[in-house]
Amino acid sequence: MILAKNLRFLRTEKGLTQTDLAEKLGVQRTMISAYEDGRSEPKLSALDIFSKLFAVSIDELLHHDIQQFGRKASKNKEIKILTIAADESDRENITMVGQKASAGYLNGFADPEYMESLPQFHIPTLSRSATYRAFELSGDSMLPLVAGTVIIGSYIEQLRDIKSGKTYVLVTSSEGVVYKRVFNYLEENGKLFLVSDNEHYKPYEVKAEDVVEIWEAKAFISTDFPNPKDKAKPVSLDDISQMILDLKTEIIRLR
Repeated sequence: MILAKNLRFLRTEKGLTQTDLAEKLGVQRTMISAYEDGRSEPKLSALDIFSKLFAVSIDELLHHDIQQFGRKASKNKEIKILTIAADESDRENITMVGQKASAGYLNGFADPEYMESLPQFHIPTLSRSATYRAFELSGDSMLPLVAGTVIIGSYIEQLRDIKSGKTYVLVTSSEGVVYKRVFNYLEENGKLFLVSDNEHYKPYEVKAEDVVEIWEAKAFISTDFPNPKDKAKPVSLDDISQMILDLKTEIIRLR
């Protein structure tokens, strides 16, 4: 019955009627109804059409409850190569994405003209074997790093390389540009859990398919010299585990 449930969920999620889906398959509407009720099973050719139409694997359609657990994400999912700025010596520069620029970055990161319009700089001590980008923080969710701090991140090509507990700048279609401590649950449910170092902010989840870019934090630049007394309370692994447990409980309750 997982297939029947998945077909019904994916069809409604895409805003299609049973008649719409029947036309795409070249069958009667009653056949789609039978698929969704579990009274009939589609042939391989129909499964292939469903797979392409809903952008899921046939294995996922047959064996994974998409409505309950979300879409699976391959741990090998690649994030596309970026537009890179270089100097006269063909040495890569670091492009700076300020707070005001972050809103347009989601749409402009692949546009060479847009990227060239952003400030660029170079740090000699960073390894030349990686690609870097700089992002200016807003808000106080990652204290003791305050708003205005610039995070320099190293480009991560594959989601499988995300290491739980480390901090990353994520560019996502759902949340925009954020800097968080990330926990990798891709193989379990196709999602990432994002945790703030400031305990006043609750963790939340992001679907892998919403991730556009990931940058592993390597350094930061700040004109603020924080007083140790003003630092946020450190978040322990036990605290993080409890926050994630609370989040999962809340998600189940909302369902």
